[in-house]
Amino acid sequence: QVQLVESGGGLVQAGGSLRLSCAASGRTFRTYTMGWFRQAPGKEREFATFISWTGSTYYADSVKGRFTISRDNAKNTVYLQMTSLKPEDTAVYYCAAAYSSSILTPDYWGQGTQVTVSS
Repeated sequence: QVQLVESGGGLVQAGGSLRLSCAASGRTFRTYTMGWFRQAPGKEREFATFISWTGSTYYADSVKGRFTISRDNAKNTVYLQMTSLKPEDTAVYYCAAAYSSSILTPDYWGQGTQVTVSS
């Protein structure tokens, strides 16, 4: 069992930056693919980015060039650095972990953290 706890959300002006963190329990964190999803009001949850256990990354077009995912296996933590934020980035951001499944159907979810970008 893996528990994921996100933090770092908040209110920021357009053009600003935020860094989200996701702390994971368990000793096998380094073997998981970790990802970030987001859900805007009235919309379905959407994939944003993932980082594999080898460190490979992938980004959705909507965040490519503005968001950076990273992981610190010693701290069991994955990060999402968000820059050049836009009002359309406003959403609840969820951390996810996948071991044997695709990151698009992860094994575990965090509870989410709210990010609000004002214009």
